[in-house]
Amino acid sequence: MLNPADAPFAETLAKTLPKGTIRQTAPADIEEPRGKWHGQEGFVAMPATTEEAAIIIRACNDARVGVLPRAGGTGLVAGQVATNGPAPLIVSLEKMTAIRAIYPGENTLVAEAGVTLADLHKAADDVNRLFPLSYASKDTARIGGGLSVNSGGLNVLRYGMARDLCLGIEAVLPNGEILHGLKRLRKDNTGYDLRHLLIGAEGTLGLITAAALKLMPKPREAATAVFQVTSPAAALDLLALLRDLAGDTVSAFELIAGEGLRMLAETYPDTRQHFDTPPDWSVLTDLAMPEGSDPHETFAKAFEQALERDLVTDARIASSGAQAAEMWNVREMIPAANSRIGALASHDIALPLSEIPDFIRETTPRAEALGPLRINCFGHLGDGNLHYNAFPLPGSKVSDHPGLGEQVSRLVHDEAMARGGTFSAEHGIGRFKVDELNRYGDPAKLAAMRAIKTALDPNGIRNPGAVLAP
Repeated sequence: MLNPADAPFAETLAKTLPKGTIRQTAPADIEEPRGKWHGQEGFVAMPATTEEAAIIIRACNDARVGVLPRAGGTGLVAGQVATNGPAPLIVSLEKMTAIRAIYPGENTLVAEAGVTLADLHKAADDVNRLFPLSYASKDTARIGGGLSVNSGGLNVLRYGMARDLCLGIEAVLPNGEILHGLKRLRKDNTGYDLRHLLIGAEGTLGLITAAALKLMPKPREAATAVFQVTSPAAALDLLALLRDLAGDTVSAFELIAGEGLRMLAETYPDTRQHFDTPPDWSVLTDLAMPEGSDPHETFAKAFEQALERDLVTDARIASSGAQAAEMWNVREMIPAANSRIGALASHDIALPLSEIPDFIRETTPRAEALGPLRINCFGHLGDGNLHYNAFPLPGSKVSDHPGLGEQVSRLVHDEAMARGGTFSAEHGIGRFKVDELNRYGDPAKLAAMRAIKTALDPNGIRNPGAVLAP
């Protein structure tokens, strides 16, 4: 049984830490971006060093007080808010924002967990390198949170998930001990790799305080294009064609449904779109190539060959960085349009690539048969991750259709799992998907996860209620 992080506990803890380390919660500390979950008021600890974080965690473990880690607060599955049970102590990374070291010759950077993705991008750019992990919330999302949920984003196709970009981890374990794992090695076979155990654990096994991260050479030649495709199957054929022509320099490949573009025009009419009439399906793609290459020529060749095979009907190739940014703005505004309309059900699924066309073709009419709704299917087609979301029809709102969203989610998740996919591709489990993990999770895996949790966190203080059901 856990105890609350009440005023006497906070006052006692504050005496062991520098002044200003403990404060009361503000509204932003207990909210999540979609406004669906609201946490409890209480106290926030803001360590400035790993040693301070260890003091905080050790005190919580001794007092059996829950610890709720908070990075940028941008997570979409309520991993950063606790709505019930004894109020936990929120441990914020907002003061741990140092770039500890950069090694351009090694293509390595060591950063504290509170550094935002945008600041990592700038630090890498300052030494003529690239840190490729990126998504729309890059200005506020912090790397500690990104590693904790093994975040994905726009460049997974070429560079991988957060896990693939991490060489080493420093963390505070639930008993307050510091794991000194910031090695900058590509090879280190010395027993269990605790780095990969903590990445994706969503703060349930420890608090990540710093990470050694991979940098990449900056592409010398880059280009962006939008293709009108005849179907999702044609989009996958176009991806294969592009890879034949450009190899692994295809760094992003995003599927965009016409419904999403129509919703964007409905909510943000001033956003300049790619085509005068939104096509039923299109893809937004980037090439990032070495010096001496011509990505524009590659795109032109791909369009010519795809046109001959009836894969595409039209295309736009950006002629400048400003045009490329404008193209990406359309993609990044689609979630904002979704939020403004309000979803009946939002999904973060992944499927084997060859299963995607049949999934879309067969699931959409079945979803529409459940009630009056429209589907906006978009996402990172190149790595199989779709955001397959359901919305009320124009003139209607979510509250007009009680229970419909739950029916759609059950259909979507059942279909994804039946086709060898997953109900959570890049957002994690948090508290929002705990029941789904119990429903679909492999019993042997769940048993192993519980055994690991019990071994490392016997008092259950680490992010209680997240990932694993009580």
